[in-house]
Amino acid sequence: QDPVLFSASVGENIAYGLPDDVVSKDEIIKAAKAANAHEFIISLPQGYDTLVGERGSLLSGGQRQRIAIARALLKNAPFLILDEATSALDTTSERLVQEALDLLMKGRTSLVIAHRLSTVQNAHRIAVCSDGKIMELGTHAELVAKGGSYAALVGTQRLAFE
Repeated sequence: QDPVLFSASVGENIAYGLPDDVVSKDEIIKAAKAANAHEFIISLPQGYDTLVGERGSLLSGGQRQRIAIARALLKNAPFLILDEATSALDTTSERLVQEALDLLMKGRTSLVIAHRLSTVQNAHRIAVCSDGKIMELGTHAELVAKGGSYAALVGTQRLAFE
């Protein structure tokens, strides 16, 4: 799913949903750095004041994802729902986004919907669903060892990258 960005500045998109008097520029920058977004943001024409266009159209998919992650880090929500967070990204952007997601998910309850298994391989528990039912449940290592449908998916995705 594409992250929701508004026709506003990068900084405003990161701080969205929090009262203006609560969020400082330093906190926005700290969240952007943690989300691997600061470097590309400061390279933009007006840095954090750069307008992102309608729905973030002036940014790449990976840049939009990292701004959304910075927003989530700043908000510090105890629960996260991520739906295909890395599915439309190139490998470089996927790595940067995955690093930021790993930090974001630390200490939070997270529900991650993913087809790219790199997104979930470090999860405490993975549920493999098919036809609306949980078919397998366990850690990455447990599910690979079982040799079921998850293991088959891992093998298929591994072959795709070799």
